[in-house]
Amino acid sequence: MPGIPFGPTGLGTTAAQLPSLLATGRPSRDAPYEPGLGPVRGASVYVERTWGDGSHSPLYCPSPERIDEVLADVVDARLVSWARDQGCEEHELEALGKARFGSLVTLAHPDTDDPDPLLVAAQLNASWWAADDYYADDTALGAVPTLLPQRLTLAMAAMDPVPPVGDLTPPLQEALQNDLVLRMFDSSVAHLTCHATPAQVQRICYSTFAMFVSWTAYAAWRETREYPPAWEYLAARQHDSFYTSMTLIDVVGGYELPANLFYEPRVRRAAMQAGTASVIVNDLHSVAKDAADENPVCNLVLLIAADRDCPVEEATEIAVGLHNDLVRGFETTHRELATVSSPELQRFLRGLRAWMGGGFEWHATNPRYAEQT
Repeated sequence: MPGIPFGPTGLGTTAAQLPSLLATGRPSRDAPYEPGLGPVRGASVYVERTWGDGSHSPLYCPSPERIDEVLADVVDARLVSWARDQGCEEHELEALGKARFGSLVTLAHPDTDDPDPLLVAAQLNASWWAADDYYADDTALGAVPTLLPQRLTLAMAAMDPVPPVGDLTPPLQEALQNDLVLRMFDSSVAHLTCHATPAQVQRICYSTFAMFVSWTAYAAWRETREYPPAWEYLAARQHDSFYTSMTLIDVVGGYELPANLFYEPRVRRAAMQAGTASVIVNDLHSVAKDAADENPVCNLVLLIAADRDCPVEEATEIAVGLHNDLVRGFETTHRELATVSSPELQRFLRGLRAWMGGGFEWHATNPRYAEQT
C-alpha cells in the first residue's frame, strides 16, 4: 500500500513530497516518460474512429494504449471465480464472462501488468454494473424504480460499514449477506483496501454514492414517465459516468494522487470531461436496448430526439458532436496541466486519457454493445 503523504500539498508540491511512490513501482512503471504526460506504454494518439455499423460520424478519442488478451483472460477467469464465491448462479456467471470486465480494465488501465489490482477494478466495475442492472435499469432482472432508493442505501452500508448499534446490527448484517449485489460490493471493497489508502477507499466510496443520487433521479423520471430535457439528464449523468471507474486509476497503478491534486478544479474538470465523454460512448452503443425496455431508460440520444422532435439518427449525430467536444476539451485541459511538476498528476492525467481509449475499444468489441448498434 502506498505511504500516506504528510506536509503541504497542492499543485507543484507533490513531486518533492512523494518520491517514494515512484521508487516502489511495479515493472510496468519502468517505461520512459513523455515530458509532462506520463509513462509511455504504447502509441496513444487521438484518432477518429468508426463505431456501430459505421453509418454515423466517427467518434474522436484516444487510441488504446494496450491490447493484451492474455492478461485480460487471466483477470476475467479470476473475476468469474470470485463471482462464483459470491453466489452467482451459472447463468449469471455466463453473462459475466460475456461482459468481459477483465478486458475492460486491462484496456483502461495500461500502467500495470499485475492481475491483482486489475481484479480490484474488475470486481468494482462488475458490482456497479450488477447494481445498475438489477436495481436501476433492467426491469427483466428485477429493477423496480420505487425500490431503488432503499436498495442503494443498503449498498452504501455494504461499501462503507456503519458502526454497531446493538441489537439493530444483526438484521442489517443479515440483509447485507442475503443479497448478491451487496455481497459483491462488500467483497470488492475488502479487496480494494489491500491496494488503496484509506483516503482512496473513501474517494471511491463517495464517488459511488454521488452516482447513486443520479440513479434515484432516473428512477423518479421512469416512474412518473416525465422524462427530463437532455441538459438536465446530462447534469445528472456527469456524476453517473465512467468518472466513478476512473477514480481507481492511481489505485490500480500502485500510487496515490493526493486529494488536493485529485480535487483541484482543473484536474476535476479533466476527469469529468473524460468520464462524461466515455459515458456518452455507452449511451450511443445502448440506444436500441434502452429504447426497447418496457419502461424506457434515460439515454442522451433518446432525450435529444424528444427535445428536438427529430429522428434518432439526427439525435445520434448531435450526441457524437457533444462527445467529440468533450474529448477536445480534455485535450486542452491536459495541455494546460502538463507543466505542473507532479509525476503523480501526470500519470493520472495520462491514465484518464488511456481510460477513454480503452473504454471505447471495449464498447466497440464487446458483444453486449456491438449487437445493439
